[in-house]
This record gives sequence, C-alpha cells and structure tokens, in this order.
Amino acid sequence: MPGEPAATPRTDVIAAVRAALLQHVDPERAVGQQRYMKSEMPYLGLTSPVLRQALRPVLADPAYRIAEREQWEATVRALWSEATHREHWYAAIALLGHRTYRPWRDPATLALLSDLIRDGAWWDVVDTLATHNVREILLGRPDEVAPVLRAWAHDENLWIRRAAMLAQVGAKDRTDVDLLVDVIEPNIEHPDFFSRKAIGWALRDYARTDPEWVRRFVAAHPELSGLSRREALKHL
Repeated sequence: MPGEPAATPRTDVIAAVRAALLQHVDPERAVGQQRYMKSEMPYLGLTSPVLRQALRPVLADPAYRIAEREQWEATVRALWSEATHREHWYAAIALLGHRTYRPWRDPATLALLSDLIRDGAWWDVVDTLATHNVREILLGRPDEVAPVLRAWAHDENLWIRRAAMLAQVGAKDRTDVDLLVDVIEPNIEHPDFFSRKAIGWALRDYARTDPEWVRRFVAAHPELSGLSRREALKHL
C-alpha cells in the first residue's frame, strides 16, 4: 500500500486480532458473504455483531495498547495490507476507530484514510470509512478538512469521490451545506452507479434535517440522474 510509514507495526496486536477472529469461523456463511459482496478476497464468516464481540477484548487489553501514533498507523496498514480475509480489513477499520486512539484521528490521518479507500475500492469499507472516520475528522476540524474533501470530489478515483460525498452522512444540523453542494455538483453527471447512489444518499440523509433545502436543491438541478433524484426524495 502506498504511503507506508517507517514505524514497525505491532505484530503481536495483529496476531491477537487474527486469532480472535479465527475462533468464530463459519465456512458456510463465509461462502454466502463472499458471493453477496462480489469479493475476490474470501470471508471467515463472521457477522458484524460477532466481529465486534471478538475484537472487543483485544482492542481493550492494555497489553495490546499502542503507545505511539506512527506505530498505530503502521499496525493499521499492516493488518490491512496483509489481510487474507475481508474481516481483517474490518478489524483494521476497528483498530483505526477505537476510542483509545481518538486523539490521533485528525487531519493528518486523512492520508491513511485515502490509501485505505483507494485500496479497498468497494462500498462496504469505503462507506464505513467515509461516514464514520472521515466525518469525525471533518466535524472536529472543518476548516482544515473541507478543502481536502473539495479536492477529493474532483479526484479521478470513483471511491475517493464517493467518500467526499458521503462524509457528512449523519452530521445532521452540523452539515456544511456549502461543502455538500461543492462535493455533489462535480459528480452529478458522472454515469457511474456508485456516484449517483452516493449523491442520493447524501441528500436523503440531509433531508431528515432540512427537507425544504433538499427539495430546492433537487429542483435547481434537473440534470440529476433518476437514481439520485429518487433516493434524495425517497422520504419526502
């Protein structure tokens, strides 16, 4: 993965995470999960609640606490890049988002998030990273992060653009509507399903806070795809 830091990852943390997941392998479920997700990487077969339950004691154990930011990032990257099953990616995201490491989730972490989004390149990991990790950093440091997201909205990479559009999902009355406009408008005419779906989702989510604003936006943009329009107005 590009941008890997010089710090040495905590191999004991990675080994403990992998061992915890292996205790809950469900081969039959794994086949269905891989088929549903259209994933080249296989699954171990853990449901989301089981995954969280398996990881909780490892991530909370003081013995596995990572003391330095650079080593934390290196461990996230190694767990991700050495993944043999998709749950290892989910575990890397859990390590990234654990409360212990909240002080390190700041604008400097956006480079790591960008790498994970580009490498993951599918909606399950991209949407989680955008609507949780990127959003958290944006709401904490909006003046620094908003320009980055405006640049992401013009990126050649579909998934980076999608992350820019979804980064305010769940922000409610803290949504920056100028930023929302600036990340959606460059993508309105992109033909890709995932771009059009992201536009609709972002607007539908904000419609819970300001439905009239969303109605006005949709009316002012007749070039919106049918999919984006339907999603935006779904609950209005």
